[in-house]
Amino acid sequence: MDGDVVSVEKVVNAPAEAIFSLVADANKHRVIDGSGTVKDPRAGTPERLSLGSTFRMSMKAGFSYSMMNTVVEFEDGRRIAWQARPPGFLGRFTGGRIWRYELEPVDGGTRVKESWDISQDHQRRMLRRAGGRTKGMMEKTLDRIAEVTAQPSPETG
Repeated sequence: MDGDVVSVEKVVNAPAEAIFSLVADANKHRVIDGSGTVKDPRAGTPERLSLGSTFRMSMKAGFSYSMMNTVVEFEDGRRIAWQARPPGFLGRFTGGRIWRYELEPVDGGTRVKESWDISQDHQRRMLRRAGGRTKGMMEKTLDRIAEVTAQPSPETG
């Protein structure tokens, strides 16, 4: 991992609006998660995320835990990012990674770029070692986004 950001890109055969609607709905994150760690949002999660929205997500990576997420970047239809921290007191001293999706309409669909930004994470030195593994999980997430939002081709549609 070079620096504090890992990114993957894929051209998805779907309009940016459909992809953005999917990633801006925390209730659908389990469906697209390529890591298998994202479970379900906790009560109070908004139907559609916007700048400043918060949502708590149940997670499991060997053990169950939860993360409090705050949307820190938002450009409707183009860009969304949330910062994840453990809830409560612990969140003041741990966490801080940012998950970001950037969408760009291109020939053949939409270029989707997912980034894992640990530049503000309290454990960034430790997390740098996980960059390669995280990249593989992010590639799986983009594959899932492509499956969920797939548009029928003109020949089959």
